[in-house]
Amino acid sequence: MSRRNQLLGRRDLLELTELEAGGTLDADDVARLRELRADDTLRRFFVEDSRRSAAQRNLLDEKLQRYPVDEQQIVPTRLGNAIRRFEEYGYDRYRLDSQRMWNDLTATAPERAAKQVEQARTTVDLLICLLYGHLIVGAVALGTIPIAVADHEWLLAAVGAGLLLLARIWYEVAIRSTDDWAAAVRSLVNLGRKPSPRHWRSTCRRPSSRSGRCGAWSRR
Repeated sequence: MSRRNQLLGRRDLLELTELEAGGTLDADDVARLRELRADDTLRRFFVEDSRRSAAQRNLLDEKLQRYPVDEQQIVPTRLGNAIRRFEEYGYDRYRLDSQRMWNDLTATAPERAAKQVEQARTTVDLLICLLYGHLIVGAVALGTIPIAVADHEWLLAAVGAGLLLLARIWYEVAIRSTDDWAAAVRSLVNLGRKPSPRHWRSTCRRPSSRSGRCGAWSRR
């Protein structure tokens, strides 16, 4: 089970158990609850999740929202998924390929919306640079231990381990920082798409299929 599906299962198990206690489950919910309870991993999580407060349970939704809506767009890393979710927002919401039409969106959206995207992206870029910088320097420090002077081995080991630990911290902070980036991109797409269709239609080829979808609006 993927991490996304695990988070989804944990959330659904909590919600359906509460509905069961209130006697408001329908036939589909009963089947879904039976399926979730058959999973040993979800049952173990449920013991701890059921003791959490409402605010703590909301963290499951927060983590789940850092994944793309379309399961086919999921990538191997959590940071990649956190970024991929808002790259696909335009298509998931409006069937608008925001990546292809990015220059049009930034040109038509309010300047403040575009600036917020750049500021949020700069923060994440900085954290990623720190992540890779600490990984490289930490790996070099650990790699030079065999050829280091005897008195300096412990120092290199401590520096290397500390930098690798910091790299892990930067990774987690970068994931959380994508929330602001995602919110800024959603705002830009929502605002920038409104004045754009008239311009896009003027440069769009005649649709060749019955669906009437224009090439500029189609998926990559």
